Amino acid sequence: MARPMIGRVVRRLRQERGLTQAALASRLGISGSYMNLIEADQRAVTASLVFKLADALEVDLALLSGQAEGRLEAGLREVFRDPLLGAESVPEEQAAALASTAPDAARAVLALWRAWRVAREESSGLSLPSGRLLRLPGEEARDAFHDAGNHFPALEEAAESLRSALDEPSPHVLDHALVQRLRAHHGLTVTIGVLPGAAMRRYDAAGAQLAISETLPRESRTFHLAFTLALLEAREAVERVIAVIGPSTDEAGSMLRIGMLNYVAAAVMMPYAPFLAAARALRHDVPALAARFASSFEQACHRLSTMQREGARGVPFFFLRVDPAGNVSKRFSAAGFPFARGGGSCPRWIPHAAFATPGRIAVQVAELPDGAAFLCFARTVEHPATRWGEPAPVHVIAMGCELGRASEVCYADGLDLVLARVGIGLSCRLCDRPDCRSRAFPPLEHRLVLDPAQAGAPYRFAPAKA
Repeated sequence: MARPMIGRVVRRLRQERGLTQAALASRLGISGSYMNLIEADQRAVTASLVFKLADALEVDLALLSGQAEGRLEAGLREVFRDPLLGAESVPEEQAAALASTAPDAARAVLALWRAWRVAREESSGLSLPSGRLLRLPGEEARDAFHDAGNHFPALEEAAESLRSALDEPSPHVLDHALVQRLRAHHGLTVTIGVLPGAAMRRYDAAGAQLAISETLPRESRTFHLAFTLALLEAREAVERVIAVIGPSTDEAGSMLRIGMLNYVAAAVMMPYAPFLAAARALRHDVPALAARFASSFEQACHRLSTMQREGARGVPFFFLRVDPAGNVSKRFSAAGFPFARGGGSCPRWIPHAAFATPGRIAVQVAELPDGAAFLCFARTVEHPATRWGEPAPVHVIAMGCELGRASEVCYADGLDLVLARVGIGLSCRLCDRPDCRSRAFPPLEHRLVLDPAQAGAPYRFAPAKA
């Protein structure tokens, strides 16, 4: 079956290569009229023809899937629904056309909107008491990871090089191999002990000392060892990737640097090919994956969201980490899930319900207003408190994939993927769903209809004008 927008994608790729419809049709062994219908999205494309298209256009099959265009389209929909732009009349079909036929222009629109949003937030008082404005470096760093689909081939290569230098140890003794490498090649003294405050790792380059908090579980200690090795041996690869991104501030560059060193550390712990093979064999059973690679639930989930290597792609998952107050500290969307960038997310969505069942994996089939559906699963993770009486930090880790890939994930077993659907929205202010008793705010694009003689769902509203 054809993927959404594949006709527009094929047309763009053909034009970029300077081919006429007739020339491409000839390479594929089909008629020019049939080629025209394919590009107009009026004919289904068989699996065998998709393979021929990839060969004729010399592209990876994933490029024909429309995933990149899907991420752009989701971003554009959020842009055009921003009420302060006054662009509510832009049809979704035009957003889809822009994403697929002019992706560079679409990315420019997103970049301009992001810059405008930051400027708007600054001008509306997002500043410190001293008057210094916040530059939101974390948002810039998250956008960079999002735009790359949370996959960096250069960092994967750097991690594989580091792992091979460790003589491919078992994941269960990787921490010992890392300590050995740090001692033998960098002269570091590694200690596990008490660190002041909330510190988890202290690296003293001048004194050749690495100290890791004794409060951390073993998988976290392994991660910090791998991070330090990446800092010492993969820094050049990280800096090359950052140079291409071109962060706008030193703060954003520092956040990108730490994020990419984290990426390398995770890839050292969970090497791409073995991890992907295990994920497929275990059907993405995260606790089983974590046990096999001596990692935590969160580490295994995060690594699953990076499995997008050309020629060896895993299931495209989105990844989210959220705290009990609804603050999102991590989000990546290889699956094209349209995260809201401002305000809270839908209270009907599984990440928020997962706090009610600590330690248990909750599953949901979530359907967005446009009909897109995702298999979602979520679980709480608790981090150790530094002292008695201090609340332990708790987060929910949520993941999901398009419903079409649900059969590859064990959490779909036993679910009726049609009857189990739960309607959610991007956020209350952007959601058009009527009669939602979980609604926290009225939708921005509708007029309220308030009647004291009736009680029911909060914020009843009139349909949007055509």
